[in-house]
Amino acid sequence: MGRHKQPAIRDRILDACVDHALAHGLPERLEPLSTASGASTRMLIYHFGTRDTLLREILGRARQRQRDFYGDLLRPRPGEPYPETLRRAWRAMTGPAGRPYLSMFGKLRESAEQQLWPGFRREATTDWLHPLDEGLPGRGTLVLAVIRGLILDLEATGDTTRADEAFDAFLDMLTAYP
Repeated sequence: MGRHKQPAIRDRILDACVDHALAHGLPERLEPLSTASGASTRMLIYHFGTRDTLLREILGRARQRQRDFYGDLLRPRPGEPYPETLRRAWRAMTGPAGRPYLSMFGKLRESAEQQLWPGFRREATTDWLHPLDEGLPGRGTLVLAVIRGLILDLEATGDTTRADEAFDAFLDMLTAYP
């Protein structure tokens, strides 16, 4: 008689692997995930089947965390002008709490890891349009394009001050031309 899989253990392992991947990126081998989760590589395979399945689940869980975090930041707030919501959201998204997501998913967009999540680029574009359009009707695509462009710039240069200034200038333009 075989062992029964325990979803709570699998979930704990997956959370630890997601934490590790957000801090260090997706590893080439299972050993770093094994160390981070406290589970042997054999147990990782037992719970997830293959390395690629585990990596896909890590990406999926990390993306859900990002959606929850960023979604809360981007949702319109009663009584707050949406450009101010965006200003606060930008600082959080590009700050210490948000940068691991930008790094992980930025690498996914530009590498062979894209094979782990076919269609990611499209999904990563369209899933932010609703809250942006809700906050600035008819301008969601424009806001998203500026955010994505500045994130690419920030990832390439590391120049947070320049990216922040550019985003602030963009918000000032949005406010000036309602």
